[in-house]
Amino acid sequence: MKKLLVRIATGAAFAIILLASILYNKVSFGALFLLVTLLSVNEFCSITKKYKATTFNTWLTVLGGGYLFFATFMIFHGAKQVNPLTMYSPYIAIVAYTFVRQLFDTESKPLDNYAYFTLSQVYVALPLALLNILATVGAEEGSTYSWLLPITIFLFIWCNDTGAFFVGCSIGKHKMFERISPKKTWEGFIGGTVVTIAAGVAMSYIFDTMNIWQWMGMAAVVVAAGTLGDLVESSMKREMEIKDSSNILPGHGGMLDRFDSTLLAIPCVLVYLNLIGIL
Repeated sequence: MKKLLVRIATGAAFAIILLASILYNKVSFGALFLLVTLLSVNEFCSITKKYKATTFNTWLTVLGGGYLFFATFMIFHGAKQVNPLTMYSPYIAIVAYTFVRQLFDTESKPLDNYAYFTLSQVYVALPLALLNILATVGAEEGSTYSWLLPITIFLFIWCNDTGAFFVGCSIGKHKMFERISPKKTWEGFIGGTVVTIAAGVAMSYIFDTMNIWQWMGMAAVVVAAGTLGDLVESSMKREMEIKDSSNILPGHGGMLDRFDSTLLAIPCVLVYLNLIGIL
């Protein structure tokens, strides 16, 4: 019972901080997700170093991931227009240094270091940086920031998780990927999909940024990509033989555990919005 109460309290606090930071203004949005990026990349470095004994520089890797988010934020939401190449130059320098450094490290395993450093940036930091682009959709004239789509992605993910949990617990029998995630069922997946698409329909009546079919399409993309993102992280944790990426969130694990669905949902939603002409 105590563990359940801790989980509920942590989840409620997490949701309130997340929603309040996105809704307040672009600065609070940027500050929150810069912190999320730094913590998530650090978690990824920690678990991979234990698994493969990699020797790439953790602090530089975390700095690189954080700077990638910051540079993207400044390009899309900065007070003044900035040159993208100028903003990304320090990040390019960090990546180049990390790769060149391996040439002089005689005790390292270059392939492992190259692979896990790159994965920390592409799998963790880049999707969070891309959230800055979604935060421009629907912005009022004279502004670069809109909270609508960032909020919507998280609402859709929570709707999917909630629907999948209750339907899966009630009638779930057919396992999706039992080898990776024993508790996920096709019934739960369908339940989460129905609840999330219903939320998409509701969004179409509240916001006119997209029509009803486009909102429903976005909901379906979030369900598919979010579920896949959850399974991807579960497969990595299973291979590493760990339960959580960290214990920073009591009852919920680490940042990667909380944002695993989001990491694939963000780029997939961007592609979807580009295909339908919203971006």
